[in-house]
Amino acid sequence: MKVQFTETVLRDAQQSLIATRMPFDTYEPILDKLDKAGYYSLECWGGATFDTCLRYLDEDPWERLRKIRKACPNTKLQMLLRGQNLLGYKHYPDDVVRLFVRKSVENGIDVIRIFDALNDLRNIQVAVDETLKAGAIASGTICYTTSPVHTLDEFVKIAKELEKMGVQTICIKDMAGIMSPKEAYELVKAIKANVKLPVVLHTHSTTGLGFMTLLKAVEAGADIIDTAISSFSGGTSQPATETMAYVLRQYGYDVSLDDKLLMDINKFFKDYRGQCLDSGLLNPVVMATATDALNYQIPGGMLSNLVAQLTAMKKLDKLDDVLAETPKVRADLGYPPLVTPMSQMVGVQATNNVLAGERYKNISKEVQAYIKGEYGKAPGTVNPELIKKVLGDEKPITCRFADTLEPGLPAAREYLGDRATCDEDVLSYIAFPQQAEAFFDKRDEKRNRTFTYAIKKV
Repeated sequence: MKVQFTETVLRDAQQSLIATRMPFDTYEPILDKLDKAGYYSLECWGGATFDTCLRYLDEDPWERLRKIRKACPNTKLQMLLRGQNLLGYKHYPDDVVRLFVRKSVENGIDVIRIFDALNDLRNIQVAVDETLKAGAIASGTICYTTSPVHTLDEFVKIAKELEKMGVQTICIKDMAGIMSPKEAYELVKAIKANVKLPVVLHTHSTTGLGFMTLLKAVEAGADIIDTAISSFSGGTSQPATETMAYVLRQYGYDVSLDDKLLMDINKFFKDYRGQCLDSGLLNPVVMATATDALNYQIPGGMLSNLVAQLTAMKKLDKLDDVLAETPKVRADLGYPPLVTPMSQMVGVQATNNVLAGERYKNISKEVQAYIKGEYGKAPGTVNPELIKKVLGDEKPITCRFADTLEPGLPAAREYLGDRATCDEDVLSYIAFPQQAEAFFDKRDEKRNRTFTYAIKKV
């Protein structure tokens, strides 16, 4: 049996360990070897990369994607898309979703892993449909979590619905690394018995379960696994690529990765990891095994950001209190899976509760929107007292929230005018207005300086 690998170092691994702060110029020299190493795909875009490019790295995320595509002509490029949320933290109108998907494919994406934070499949239908129309691979995703309302039968039901929707692969996304080897084996086995599609497993090493979980998933029939090159693996990142390749070959599986190239790739990122440790960008806290995550279920990217935020506020001593509060908030909200944007929403609310010294003294606008039904149907029952505090006598939204939204492209295009040089600029603005406008200003300044210099030279 052949087992294929998705390499995550360009997206989820660095998102989990260094809050997605890796500039394109840093990893450009190694792209050629990544392209030739034999991966099924390179996860390199989506998730938090888009926001970070604009907010912190002064990069155009679309240009980054085009550069990766040019450097990697032989390997499928993969992105993570939050369904109707796209890469932001709210639902967008269907016209925006369709154009974003279309432009992602046109700029180089081959595989779009599409999920909804609540497993409310109404919220991924449009993105899946447009992905298929654009000729890319739609990987329908199940957000894995444990709670009184999440069961094996429910996950299998979701897989069947995804297959009917037309996706080409099904990904089990264990964003917090809480899936045990036994649970992985049983879930993959059940899905393979009911669905005729390749199964992908994504997990993290946060709790120390990752390697065992991937192995048992492969034994149950998983076709593709997510791993990170070893120097950027472990902790809140994924299990190591080289280790999993070594083990699976010993068990007789066909693994097509080039070990010599993997050594070169690892050496490259090992040097960069040293720089991140020296600068403080990589906090050793996120590299450790945290078995408490089996309780609080915080995913890697969320934990690294939480540590960074509390450190900046000089409140890192409150980390344990925030982690203890997180599952309580999650239960109050009906047990949503802790994946973006729900992980950030629950984490921020837990932080607010701890720092205020009073639960729900301040309810974030995102949590209020969730309680109103703007993110979809909660998996379980939301605390009635919270509903009353937020809604009063108002009724929650029960339809697909995007059906209540007006088209988003016309107003954005009118507002930006000539500042938007292409549809990609319009989409950047819609996703992250303040960050995009600041980026456009800097870009215009650079162009003006270049133009002025050229005139003077003439």
